[in-house]
Amino acid sequence: MIRLKELRKERHISQLKLAMDLGMNQNSISRYETGEHEADYKTLIALADYFDVSIDYLLERTENPMRN
Repeated sequence: MIRLKELRKERHISQLKLAMDLGMNQNSISRYETGEHEADYKTLIALADYFDVSIDYLLERTENPMRN
């Protein structure tokens, strides 16, 4: 999930802050960003809501960040 790192950096949010805001572990965020692990549906929804983007945008299935 490469776009996660891009979104996080654009907003100047550290992995630790993102993890704390979502009640997650920083290592999980790091693993999602490197592709070592894939996020489950619940996590994808939480990340998309946090960044106010669509899940398709988060997964790089579209260039349009807008939700439908």
